[in-house]
Amino acid sequence: MAMSLPSPCPVSGRSDSPQHLQHPHIPAPGLPLLPDVGSGPHQAPSRIIIPSCHLSVPRLPAVPRVGGVSRSSRPEGTETPPSGARVGRWWPDPVPSAMSRRVVRQSKFRHVFGQPVKADQMYEDIRVSKVTCDSSFCAVNPKFVAIIVESGGGGAFIVLPLAKTGRVDKNHPLVTGHTAPVLDIDWCPHNDNVIASASEDTTVMVWQIPDYVPVRNITEPVVTLEGHSKRVSIISWHPTARNVLLSAGCDNLVILWNVGTGEMLLALDDMHTDLIYNVGWNRNGSLLVTTCKDKKVRVIDPRKQQIIAEKTKPHDGTRPIRAIFVADGKIFTTGFSRMSERQLGLWDLNNFEEPIALQEMDTSNGVLLPFYDADSSIVYLCGKGDSSIRYFEITDEAPYVHYLNTYSSKEPQRGMGFMPKRGLDVSKCEIARFFKLHERKCEPIVMTVPRKSDLFQDDLYPDTPGPEPALEADEWLSGKDAEPILISLRDGYVPIKNRELKVVKKNILDSKPPPGPRRSHSTCDSDFSQPALEEVLEEIRALKETVQAQEKRISDLENKLGQFTNGTD
Repeated sequence: MAMSLPSPCPVSGRSDSPQHLQHPHIPAPGLPLLPDVGSGPHQAPSRIIIPSCHLSVPRLPAVPRVGGVSRSSRPEGTETPPSGARVGRWWPDPVPSAMSRRVVRQSKFRHVFGQPVKADQMYEDIRVSKVTCDSSFCAVNPKFVAIIVESGGGGAFIVLPLAKTGRVDKNHPLVTGHTAPVLDIDWCPHNDNVIASASEDTTVMVWQIPDYVPVRNITEPVVTLEGHSKRVSIISWHPTARNVLLSAGCDNLVILWNVGTGEMLLALDDMHTDLIYNVGWNRNGSLLVTTCKDKKVRVIDPRKQQIIAEKTKPHDGTRPIRAIFVADGKIFTTGFSRMSERQLGLWDLNNFEEPIALQEMDTSNGVLLPFYDADSSIVYLCGKGDSSIRYFEITDEAPYVHYLNTYSSKEPQRGMGFMPKRGLDVSKCEIARFFKLHERKCEPIVMTVPRKSDLFQDDLYPDTPGPEPALEADEWLSGKDAEPILISLRDGYVPIKNRELKVVKKNILDSKPPPGPRRSHSTCDSDFSQPALEEVLEEIRALKETVQAQEKRISDLENKLGQFTNGTD
């Protein structure tokens, strides 16, 4: 078969070798060729005739197609074909549809990033506790940061005002009173000056922290709660009811207390067969979710004292499981697979048998501590011993748990504190703040949404739970539920000085029975004999006479001393 090849090639400008005809601007066999390029003595002929047996077009590798267009079909960063290229097989339509442009899921939290504060804004020289426990070891509110520390001869934790950054004095006063190491601490959500602590000495203590820095250690709690027979490793305040505190110990017992009276409200003693790993409230405090060493997640109605839902082995591994309530009553869990890979799961109470989402993360062996921000539906996962914080957004769209980003650092964390939303700086678009514990310091980490405007961002800061309780303890115990009372952060939140100090003391003094000796005197007044009463009155008269005689003697001595002094002058 005759073959006519131009020389030189009108496209490449090179020799007529078939290899040089493999140019990206020459279409594949069967497609129209380039238009005529003209004729003349010094121009290429008007048509190129190439038999298919000599035309070799390289096959492109298979590449996933996004929006109907192959990723390899367009150079990176290029929106339109290069000048002179034909729109067709290799170059898609220059105006793609809206669906083809939607590659990344739209979210206002997609660019959230974490950043540590400067060195002078950290809390230095703090001896963080080395007790083996999966507690966070740190509790934060808009006024104070509290950290469990090493202490000889008992348990202690340190309370620092948020503004007192830098190196902490080694003689800084501590909160002491427990006779064994402190395992968990938690600030009251309705009083920024009240904190509860749980200890290996089987007791729970509630403390009133003054706004000023005390001169010496705080050793006297407002109230001591005794009811556990083994060490207490978990405490958690009720989110909406005043003075209701939960404690869970290694005796597999969950107790609800009225801190205002020091009384035990409820005891959930037959629901857990092994060690309790964690306990969490739902948004209005009507339900509890617990995880246990028997590999079960239980949802409990504490006032009815019954289990309303139960899931066995949400994660197949043997390591501890954590569970928290998230939006719409769903439950978020962290655990381990059978191959010791860390997992996260999302569950619906209406169908507790199958997870909504179940994802594997990595093979680290640290237990993941979940922190949930209900206003943004973001879950932050911090593993003890890890050096990173991963965060996920929970939505109603598959896959329901969307990975956002990871904050990474060099040093591992010993514990982590999580600031409530009302303690954040809204002028800097701060949506979360963590207090990362190192071996000898506490490092705040700020999570920020990048925004150019300095105005208040309504979409980032919906109304959030404030410090006012929605219920009293007796109302909640009687069966009443209420959502948290919300406040706006438009003008920022200013903590109230020494909030409700007198109210808490009044509750305890008015409602708590007096100590034994006083009670015995009040109940035995009718049996108090008349001769004994006269004897006491006679003794009082004698004491009065003695006091009067001493006063007269002192007066006489003063007069003599005055005369002696005047005589010598």
